[in-house]
Amino acid sequence: MPPKIHIVSVVLLLLAACSQPPEKEKAPAPVQVTSVTQATIRRIVNGDGALFPRDQANLMPKIAAPVQKFYVHRGDHVKQGQLLAVLENRDLIDAAAESQGAVDQAELNLRTTEVGTIPESVLKAQTDMQAAGDARDNAKAVLDSRQKLFQQGALAGRLVDEARLAYAQADGQYRAAQEHLRTLQATKQDQIKGASAQVESAKAHRDSQQVQIAYSRIVSPISGIVSDRPLNVGEMANPGAPVISIVDISRVVARIDVPQSEASTVKVGQTAILTRPDIKEEVTGKVTVVSPAADPNTTTVQVWIEVENPGERLKPGTAIHAAIATEVVKAATVVPVAAILPGEEGGTAVLTVSADSVAHKRTVTTGVRDGNQVQILSGATPGEEVVVVGGMGLDDKAKVKVVTTTVEESDDQDENADEPAAGKDKPAAPKKDPVKP
Repeated sequence: MPPKIHIVSVVLLLLAACSQPPEKEKAPAPVQVTSVTQATIRRIVNGDGALFPRDQANLMPKIAAPVQKFYVHRGDHVKQGQLLAVLENRDLIDAAAESQGAVDQAELNLRTTEVGTIPESVLKAQTDMQAAGDARDNAKAVLDSRQKLFQQGALAGRLVDEARLAYAQADGQYRAAQEHLRTLQATKQDQIKGASAQVESAKAHRDSQQVQIAYSRIVSPISGIVSDRPLNVGEMANPGAPVISIVDISRVVARIDVPQSEASTVKVGQTAILTRPDIKEEVTGKVTVVSPAADPNTTTVQVWIEVENPGERLKPGTAIHAAIATEVVKAATVVPVAAILPGEEGGTAVLTVSADSVAHKRTVTTGVRDGNQVQILSGATPGEEVVVVGGMGLDDKAKVKVVTTTVEESDDQDENADEPAAGKDKPAAPKKDPVKP
């Protein structure tokens, strides 16, 4: 190519480059902001479970007998100690009457033994022992007198020996009478003990029969409602099978399964709010039991929450959701959940907006979450403005435009993004979890 043609081509290219319009400056991204505030925030542990009666009694008979009569029906309210049913017991009543007759006979035999012939024999033996004692005392006096005279030389030694022999004989007779009396008294006590034992045995048998009669009467151990009555009059009631079931639902217990990772914060006495899936009504209860062990199959920990049940509106077996307030933090630094964005290395961040409408990405440490609020432990201070809508995809130090209408978030915003989308004046905040402080 000739040199002149080459120069002309370069000039044309330069003219063409200069003739292109300058690139349009990127418009500020529309965002909505809110202030970082301080508020009381609570740590909430959620769980699901079912309702159970506070107390339940399945009344099983201790004897096998047909049902003679029922005094209640299913759904009836009963009081503790109320008679609910009676089993057939006429044979038991007859046996108890026979046992009472045996008791009367044994008591009569005891009285006869106590005042019979043995006391007369004992009385005679006591008299004989007294006479033998007197004779021994007299023989001893004679012996002592003769020994004194013998020492004075006024009496022959033969007479002293005779007195000593007489004393020995009298003492032997006294000892024999004493042993005879002791034997009679022991015999009397043994016979009285035997008669008393017969009385006690007869009474024990009578009491056993009376207990059998008591077993035929089905009495409620608690106050509540008859939840089941599977038998009819005339059908056989057997031990081990309930005749009547009673439940006390004046208070109910929600047995809730909570994640093992959160169970350590749940304590007895904490407040919980229970909700049912069918209605929006909330009821308040207290944690009464925290299981010391986790279920190895579900890796959850069971928590019991007791709730008042006026009008018995809450029914056992109903599915229930519980929100337990395990921690209350006062004057916490909080932001809406919408302000939390993904940070670096799996962390979290927020976008703060400075007075010159520039977004600054801050790494934050979060704490307790309570419904629509999240506690900020570090990275933001009360009074700062943070982006709650439109922050997704914004770069650090990006120029923004604060608007008051809803902004459609998009990773790729077009050149017309500075025009806010139509909507409400302010975004609707998500509802908080139903737990009161």
